[in-house]
Amino acid sequence: MSVHNPYQMYQDNSVFTAAPGELTLMLYNGCLKFISQAKKSILEKNIEGKHININKAQNIISELMVTLNMDYAISKEMRNLYDFINRKLIEANIKNDVKLLEEAEGLVTEFRDTWKEVIRINRAKQFKTGGLA
Repeated sequence: MSVHNPYQMYQDNSVFTAAPGELTLMLYNGCLKFISQAKKSILEKNIEGKHININKAQNIISELMVTLNMDYAISKEMRNLYDFINRKLIEANIKNDVKLLEEAEGLVTEFRDTWKEVIRINRAKQFKTGGLA
C-alpha cells in the first residue's frame, strides 16, 4: 500500500488541469523559485544546491524555448531573450555570481508579470462575452 502526499497530489492535479496559459505562468514561477534558491545556495556556499537549482531553472527556460511557435516574429525575439537568460544562468553557475542570477531573475519576473496580465485580460474578455472565466 502506498502513501500519497496530499500536497504532491494537489500539485500534480493543478498541472494536469491547468490551461496552457496557466502552465506557462507555472513555469515562470518555478523558474523564479529555482533562481531564488540558487541565490540562497551561493550565499550559503552550497555549491551543489546552487548547481541543482540553476539546472532546474535552465530546464524551464529550455522548455519555454522549445514550445515557442516560430511562425510569429515575437517568438523569434522571445527565443533570443530566453537564450540570453540561459547564458546568464550558465555564467552564474560557473562564476557563483548572484548578480548574474539577478539579471536573469529580472527578465523572468517581467515575463511572468506580463503573462499574468495577459491571463487577467483574457479572463475579463471571456467573462464579458459570456465564456467561462
